[in-house]
Amino acid sequence: MCNYRSNIIQTDALVKTNTEVMPGIFIMWLNCPPVAATVRPGQFVMLSCGRDNLLRRPFSVHRIDEEGGYVAILYAIVGRGTQWLADCRSGYSINLLGPLGNGFSIDDKADNLLLIAGGMGVAPLVFLSDEACHRGKKTTLLVGSTSTDTLCPTHLIDSEVDYHTITEDGSCGNKGLVTQRLAEFAPNAEQVFACGPLPMYRTLATEPILKDRRVQVSLEVRMACGFGSCYGCSIKTREGIKQVCSHGPIFDIKEILWDDLAGIW
Repeated sequence: MCNYRSNIIQTDALVKTNTEVMPGIFIMWLNCPPVAATVRPGQFVMLSCGRDNLLRRPFSVHRIDEEGGYVAILYAIVGRGTQWLADCRSGYSINLLGPLGNGFSIDDKADNLLLIAGGMGVAPLVFLSDEACHRGKKTTLLVGSTSTDTLCPTHLIDSEVDYHTITEDGSCGNKGLVTQRLAEFAPNAEQVFACGPLPMYRTLATEPILKDRRVQVSLEVRMACGFGSCYGCSIKTREGIKQVCSHGPIFDIKEILWDDLAGIW
């Protein structure tokens, strides 16, 4: 377990930009130098989303501009909290708590990395791909979505990343599910990282081609506090009960008891 609670800060962050990059999906850049300087790929922040929304909302850090002191989140409008965020304009102040959780771990000896995203699971993997390219790793990003409208645009991905897509309706790239392209990309991968829905994880957990590889996954579940006090995001693992917010959100795929997670998605 890795817990970075000593780095957590609570502060008011100013919105730099809040841009709709896909229908109903936005990238928001927030001015928060202390978080930009310390956050690691895979960690997340909790944002207050207006007075009418009591609980903060968790968001994976999508990208950083460390020199400028900015942190980006990629989010879709799914309820009142995210609708409030979508209505925020440049100069708005948003209370932020973070960075929270652990992060992805890149092996110094691994040269070829495979990143697998399902839908909005691309959010933390872009930050990871930025870091991997910075460290000179050959990085493949495989993204699956329902259609072209919800695919992360190519211009938002580092040009050094080998970016591939697949859509359920066949409107961009191959037609099908992202897990159907594993045979094409997994054999050369020394490390695998994933973020997506529960069915995708269940497939990855039983995929023979990944049996001898370490697969790190990011769990996205409902949270209340974000730092381990309320136990609202507890899950069952092979090592007992763990909290996604403080023990995760990054776990080894073999650690999770996937059949016990249906109720939290």
